[in-house]
Amino acid sequence: MSALVRWGACCGAVVLVATLAGCAGSGNRVLNAVTPYTVEVVQGNFVSREQVRALQPGMSRQQVREILGTPLVTSVFHGDRWEYIFTIRRANVENQVRHLTVFFKDNVLDRHEGDEMPTEAEFVASISTRIDQPKVPPLEATEAQLARYPKAQAQPEAPQPEPPTGHYPPLESSAR
Repeated sequence: MSALVRWGACCGAVVLVATLAGCAGSGNRVLNAVTPYTVEVVQGNFVSREQVRALQPGMSRQQVREILGTPLVTSVFHGDRWEYIFTIRRANVENQVRHLTVFFKDNVLDRHEGDEMPTEAEFVASISTRIDQPKVPPLEATEAQLARYPKAQAQPEAPQPEPPTGHYPPLESSAR
């Protein structure tokens, strides 16, 4: 029985290969139609041009941390510098990597160097996703389409009951 199963599987594979070989180029179309989902990966601290401009020599470590946030990399061997690295990886888009190094001398900011940072507006524009909007048909009916339905007759309003008139007893008793 197992030989029969192996023979059937082998024949099935041959038929599949022959079918795909007979359709010139269809194999590529099938493979291109099925694409894996690519996860968007964002790592590190985004540092904007405005934040870098706010840095002034002589600032304390705490002041730098308040402007730039917690550094991504601090080294035991290089305690006088902080590394700010930002990476974003997205499908069908070139990877974005930004790097800024802040140097301290005697626990105050000495200098900084790194990549040219984008402004906040430039960064937002670079990460905006362009999702194609589906085509929505116009939501209007033609006169011919409306003629197929009977016209709704306006219903007269039902008379509202009159509130009872009369004398109501006082809410509080007069005897105290």
